[in-house]
Amino acid sequence: MATGLENLIIYNLAELLEIDVHKLTNSFPQDEKYRSINQIKRSSASVCNNIAESYNKQTNKQKLQYLYIAKAEAEETKRNLIRSTKKGFVPTNKTNETIDKYTELLKAISGYIKFIKNKQ
Repeated sequence: MATGLENLIIYNLAELLEIDVHKLTNSFPQDEKYRSINQIKRSSASVCNNIAESYNKQTNKQKLQYLYIAKAEAEETKRNLIRSTKKGFVPTNKTNETIDKYTELLKAISGYIKFIKNKQ
């Protein structure tokens, strides 16, 4: 039975999206390996990592700090996916679902931030 972080919806969604991003970037042109691919994979992984770090911080102020970073990284990933689609690295139909899920994740992180603020 999962406990703790595994029960946090935003963490699970961020983890699934990181895997989606990894798969999507496999179809990018090879010359983008150290540009777009690297940046998108790092920002996507950072979302998960910051949510995990937030989860085990002691104070609400610390938790919020990492959640705001996670939110910024999610937005960065989303925007990079949008631009990569416009550049023709991947078909729109392949990225639209992932982009929409990032919008859901951003809303969910905002909701979790609100929840933590109301606990204070």
